[in-house]
Amino acid sequence: MNIAFIIDPLAGLKAYKDSSVFMMREAAKRGHSVWALEAHQLFARGDVISAHAQQLALSADNDAWYRVVAEAVKPLTDFDAVLMRKDPPFDQEYLYATHLLGLAETSGARIVNKPQALRDYNEKLAILKFAEWTSPTLVTAELARVHAFVDEHQDVILKKLDGMGGTSIFRVRHDDPNRNAIIEVQTEYGNATIMAQRYIPAIAQGDKRVLVIDGKPISHALARIPKAGETRGNLAAGGKGVAMPLTAREREIAEALGPTLKRDGLTIVGLDIIGDYLTEVNVTSPTCMVEIFEQAGVNAAEAVIAALS
Repeated sequence: MNIAFIIDPLAGLKAYKDSSVFMMREAAKRGHSVWALEAHQLFARGDVISAHAQQLALSADNDAWYRVVAEAVKPLTDFDAVLMRKDPPFDQEYLYATHLLGLAETSGARIVNKPQALRDYNEKLAILKFAEWTSPTLVTAELARVHAFVDEHQDVILKKLDGMGGTSIFRVRHDDPNRNAIIEVQTEYGNATIMAQRYIPAIAQGDKRVLVIDGKPISHALARIPKAGETRGNLAAGGKGVAMPLTAREREIAEALGPTLKRDGLTIVGLDIIGDYLTEVNVTSPTCMVEIFEQAGVNAAEAVIAALS
């Protein structure tokens, strides 16, 4: 197969831990041709969506992990699969890219994850589709509603809807002396919609990343365990990643969501689960494949490439 990866600039990827690089290497190991391009290299002439792409030779050397062996302008229909792996933010340019990818899809290109699903599954708001699995949650821009939620649940997490890697996440208790200021800043004085969730004490045991590939959960999750004095478990916020077998509850959630995710065209998904509760549905560029493989020997990238075959 010819497989194209839409990713961030190659030179900036950290090959030793990047899940997209891990998938590229797995594809090359299986004899597939690997191509890379950036979202801004997509273009349309009439109803034909093409891109300037580079064919890569992959190596195990993390300092020199790729070599460009060819370059070409190719219609996306020339590839057997195109994986959209650009990192957030999900801004206007990302949105435009999904529309171009959607047009390519109507011409026969295979896009993973499905462009419509990328638009429909905001990584914070998507949990509202599966409310029975979530901690009490509020989405609003209204200051009074946020304050009422804090009063009701006493201890809550506030997060912006476009954040990633643990950015702009605050824990607020009902008696926090900075409560008013935090809520004002988070909502931009009532002008920005945010999410509030009841605090889940099980975060101390880790914010679990559960990978669901082609509707089926991978057997191990990565627990992102907060460092001392920190609420957030995100690796980008200093959390420690520990691979663990799925608990019965994590498997229950993943297996319940799997058929819907697959039906909606989401082949690669990272569920975030804390304790008994689903907290996010990550669909843009879910990570943690490398850490799970290195610690538990479970190869999620292999499952991805198999799903494309």
